[in-house]
Amino acid sequence: MTRYSGLLACVLCASLSAGAFAQSQTQTRSTGSGQDYPNRPIRLLVPYAPGGATDIVARLLAPKLSERLGQQIVVDNRAGAAGNIAVELVATAQPDGYTLLIGNISTNAINPLLFTSKAKVDAARDLTGITLLASIPNVILGGPKVPATTLKEAIAYARERPGQLNYSAPLGSYSHLDMLALTAAAGIKMVHLPSKGAGETLPALMRGEAHITESNVASNIGAIRAGLIKAYAVTSARRILELPEVPTLAESGFPGIGSLNWNGMFAPARTPRPLIDKLFAAAVAVMQEPEMQEFLVKRSIPLALSASPAEFNAYVQSEMQRWVRIIKDNGVKIE
Repeated sequence: MTRYSGLLACVLCASLSAGAFAQSQTQTRSTGSGQDYPNRPIRLLVPYAPGGATDIVARLLAPKLSERLGQQIVVDNRAGAAGNIAVELVATAQPDGYTLLIGNISTNAINPLLFTSKAKVDAARDLTGITLLASIPNVILGGPKVPATTLKEAIAYARERPGQLNYSAPLGSYSHLDMLALTAAAGIKMVHLPSKGAGETLPALMRGEAHITESNVASNIGAIRAGLIKAYAVTSARRILELPEVPTLAESGFPGIGSLNWNGMFAPARTPRPLIDKLFAAAVAVMQEPEMQEFLVKRSIPLALSASPAEFNAYVQSEMQRWVRIIKDNGVKIE
């Protein structure tokens, strides 16, 4: 009787173990195919402090994406290390679609070129793109302590004060590199004040800690219209509707300088293709909703969507090739 009970227990245990294994395999296949994805909240990491364009895009997208996917989307700001903290968290997360990044031109096209000796991950290798979301013009700005009303006057003001004026920008960011290129072309010397994101640039400018700098239009349009700061030039190829009186950098005598602050969604590199496709379809559908487009227009954020995840990844690669030349020409190094 005892031997029979023991044998029955072993058979039952083996049967249960096999059943549990089969169930886990079924769940894995189902998750990989995207059929039951998502079935729990998704974390959407932002690599900067609240207030910047990347944060604005994430917070506009999250509630609408939550409605479409049927799960909560939690925006998680992880500022620091020029955005590399958030990049590392996503790159090393399980590739199951539950940890995503709203990255941008700096975190995904510039940082992989500048932080090769410091970064623990390679964004170009360890992340995969889902879709481009927005492409925002930048603007050269003057703070209240700078009396100049045009870029020409601002450059003359800075030239008379070599090393006495500051500009605020995240270390190694597009705004940092653009300002290096602009100051070199203009023959002026300014001091770089590293910040954690565009959300810190405006306060620094208004307090007078920064004098002349570059930041995105979306984060600064309110202060510009209120007369709290001055817009000297935009980085777009043509003047923009929000600031029709502000010339482009090319019109101001600096063609080829200045970038667009694009934002996009990324996932860990090994995320199954069905999940990537599902996220792509949902994000594109959300960004194309009339209400979302109205939100974007009000916040001066031009919509920019990819035709596919593959097209977005190709775009990021082309951006990296462009920045390689700019970094080399300006001798930029992150020690």
